[in-house]
Amino acid sequence: MELAWVIPALSAAAFFIVAFLGRFLPKNGSFVSILAILAGFVLFWFVLADLLGSGLDHKAFDVNWITIGETNITWGVHVDRLSVVMLGLVTFVALLVQVYSLEYMRGDSRFGWYFAVHSLFAAAMLALVLADNLIFLYVAWELVGLGSYLLIGFWWERKSAAEAAKKAFVTTRIGDVGLLIGIILLFRATGTFDISTIIEMAKAGQISQGTITVSALLIFMGAMGKSAQFPFHVWLPDAMEGPTPVSALIHAATMVVAGVYLTARMLPMFELVPAVMMTVSVVGLFTFIFAGTMALVMTDIKRILAYSTISHLGLMMLSLGAFGLAAAIFHLVAHGVSKAMLFLGAGSIMHGMGGETDVWKMGGLRLNMRVTTLTFVIGAASLAGIIPLSGFFSKDEVLLAVLQHRSVVFLVLTLAGVVLSALYMARVVFIVFPGAPRTDEAERAHESPKLMTWPLLLLAFFSVTVGLLAIGWTADYGGFADFLAGEGRFDPVIWLTAVSLALAGAGVGVGWLIYYKGKISHQAIARKLPRIHRLLVNKYYIDEMYQWVTDRIVLAFGRLVAVFDRAIINDGAVDGSGLITRVSGAKLKLIQTGKMYSYGMAMGTGVIALALVWWLVLA
Repeated sequence: MELAWVIPALSAAAFFIVAFLGRFLPKNGSFVSILAILAGFVLFWFVLADLLGSGLDHKAFDVNWITIGETNITWGVHVDRLSVVMLGLVTFVALLVQVYSLEYMRGDSRFGWYFAVHSLFAAAMLALVLADNLIFLYVAWELVGLGSYLLIGFWWERKSAAEAAKKAFVTTRIGDVGLLIGIILLFRATGTFDISTIIEMAKAGQISQGTITVSALLIFMGAMGKSAQFPFHVWLPDAMEGPTPVSALIHAATMVVAGVYLTARMLPMFELVPAVMMTVSVVGLFTFIFAGTMALVMTDIKRILAYSTISHLGLMMLSLGAFGLAAAIFHLVAHGVSKAMLFLGAGSIMHGMGGETDVWKMGGLRLNMRVTTLTFVIGAASLAGIIPLSGFFSKDEVLLAVLQHRSVVFLVLTLAGVVLSALYMARVVFIVFPGAPRTDEAERAHESPKLMTWPLLLLAFFSVTVGLLAIGWTADYGGFADFLAGEGRFDPVIWLTAVSLALAGAGVGVGWLIYYKGKISHQAIARKLPRIHRLLVNKYYIDEMYQWVTDRIVLAFGRLVAVFDRAIINDGAVDGSGLITRVSGAKLKLIQTGKMYSYGMAMGTGVIALALVWWLVLA
């Protein structure tokens, strides 16, 4: 555990090596990035073994960074079960994505830079999950944002990619402002940035309830931005403009899960304020259903998966708000391996179809892309909650948390979201893979090279098996919930499991009837409900509303400020003070001539003036 800091350090070193020396190395230094994350993944197992052997959390090191008076600001690494789970997920997914990218990005003019930024992205996320204090976490948090900006806008020469990168950066920065203010409030109240110390002081009543409430809501605001929760969700679908392997990394193990991780890390403090926990639950539940409705009508395969990610991130937040820490993190892991596979599968489809992303131009891909079909179907079924895949177990644990800690309204709406998840995943599968090819590109589609299919098969294996970690198989291992949070063995409620399975099956069944058998016409449904269909297709017009607010209010106010700055501040205060000095100098130079007769005439005039005043006033 004392060497856990080496894991992010390896990827950070790879970034500098590849960025500055990559052009002199074979394959532009891509092997350096891959070896760094591979070494990190291997080291993760040693860290895990040490943690299990000791049974204790561990603060690996604490380096003094800045001393201000009696306040020491440190950089430290804290290893516990939550951070180790995240280490495993990030290193594993990042490794497979980089191996996949060797083939997917082959021939790109910025091949080396792509791998360099990948290493920076991974290093930032790994540092974030190990950070023992909020200031270190915030620095890593911003570096994660930088990495996403560089990768989303990797093909910056395309206007859409450049705009998507800016949109992601600006949208998440809004949440980050709230996070920073929340961190400052906690520091003012405690005099420390150390997360463990802050939580202990909060539990001991050494922080006022008002401060805890406000700071927790502000920290959650930062988490909402990174994890694309409503109303900060708008950046994530547009982020699909980056290379597809980047989407896999962002959606499965880095950018978007950072917000879930932060909420989980600070959850002991959140739990002290019921109103905050209710806020987390409500935002998560709304996002879960809200994003799922839009996934039903998207036609771009990557955007369908993007809205699926937003929806499942909402489910994780709902679980955290329902005091289900272990359930949320378990779903994060199950979703991570499945969603990484789905995005890499989408990349494989695009590779085999010459870059096509419209699902209605596909069809029949099972004929020529058997490995991609098999793995994609496994990932989709997992996220639909089909037994015995990993998504079934993690979804069941979330439902248990909601059942135990939230009202029946929350449970009913969550089950409605389960139907939506099954339906939109069934939709994409039944449109893309069965039947006959709809276009020439679909008919000519071919399977991807082995460097792309091997990662798919490995992720498919874990999508099938990770769910088994929920169950306590031995006396020493009581299941994931017991391992992570000491919550005891997984104890399903039979009726709830049966209902969730039935609803998931119903969602898949309806999808089969609509998109495979054609018994129900989706076009007819759209014609009967034109306003609802148009609302969903246009994403509830939220992007347009934000654009209107930006153009009519933000930019208008900006122009007003610019006029005030130019006319009052610049022309009046700044230039005015200079003008006064110049005019005063011009006047004074008429008096200060340096000639004796001028001064003599001034004194004589003064004497005469004083005499006249004396005569007129006093005489």
